[in-house]
Amino acid sequence: MQTIKSGHLSAEIDEHGAQLTHLVDTNADFDYIWNNDLWPKHAPILFPAIGRSNDDAYLINGKKYEMPQHGFAGDSDFEVVDKQADKVAFQLKANADTKKFYPFDFTLKVTFSLSKTGLNVHFDVKNNGDEDLSYSLGYHPAFNVPIASEGDFDNYRLAIEPAEKSLDTYEIVKTPNPYRSGKVTLLPNFSDGIVKLDHQMFEKGLLIIKNTGIKTVKLYSETDTSHSVTVNVADFDHVTLWTKEGTNAPFLCIEPFNGLPDVHGDLVELADKEGNHHTGAGLTSSYNVQISVK
Repeated sequence: MQTIKSGHLSAEIDEHGAQLTHLVDTNADFDYIWNNDLWPKHAPILFPAIGRSNDDAYLINGKKYEMPQHGFAGDSDFEVVDKQADKVAFQLKANADTKKFYPFDFTLKVTFSLSKTGLNVHFDVKNNGDEDLSYSLGYHPAFNVPIASEGDFDNYRLAIEPAEKSLDTYEIVKTPNPYRSGKVTLLPNFSDGIVKLDHQMFEKGLLIIKNTGIKTVKLYSETDTSHSVTVNVADFDHVTLWTKEGTNAPFLCIEPFNGLPDVHGDLVELADKEGNHHTGAGLTSSYNVQISVK
C-alpha cells in the first residue's frame, strides 16, 4: 500500500490493481472513498475492456481470446516506478499473463498526484508493438453518499456541466449479465443539468451517459452538507453512474469511460469494437481524471 499526502488530504493506493482505496480529509476525519463489503472494491481501473464482452471473449482476425469483465488491470499487480510525498506512479507492462487475454505489447502507467484541493489521476497507454493498439480505458471510483455521513442519499444531486436539457443513456439488458441492448433511453431524474439522486433510478443497473461533451460532474447536497466531489471527465467519451442495485447502498460511482460494453449478440473484432480507443505503434495516449473535493 502506498500513501501520499498534501495539506489536510491523504490518499492510499494499493499496488494490486493500482486501486485508490482511501481519500481522507484528515482535519474532519472522513473518507470520500467507499470501503465496505457490500461492494468490496473502491476505485478499480478498467483496461483493456469495459464491462462485459459477448461470451466473455472477442476476436482478433477471427481468433477467439477470452476477456474478463472490465479487463485484467484491476486484478494485476503494478510496479511502483516513482514515489514522492504527494505523488506516486504505478506501471503495468505486458507479460505472459496479460498476453493470454490480450496478445499485445503495452505499458499502462497510472500516476496519482495529490494537492490541497484533490487528487489527479493520470493515465498513459503506450503501444510498444508494431501494430495498432485497440483498447478501452475506464475509471470506476466509488464515493461515499452521504459525504462525511451528512444527510441522506436522496438529498444529493449531480450537477453536470455543460448543462443540457436532456441526456441519453445506453439501454442495459441483463442476460443475466449486463449488456447494451443497442437502444438509447433518457437519463432518469435529470433536468437542466441536475440529476436528483435516488436508488430507484439504478434499478436496472448502470447508467452510461452517451457522449455529449460533458466536462465535469459534481456530487453535492444543497441542504445536508458543505462538502462536495467534482470529477473532471473531459478526456473521456462517456460518463457512467452506478450504485449496487437493490441494496440502498450508500455510495455512488462516477465513472469516466473511453469504451463501452458490448451490445448483446455475437463476438466482435477487437479492432472494430465500438467505443474503443486506438494508439499507433510506438505512440503513447494520455488521459486525465481530476477529482476535486471540499
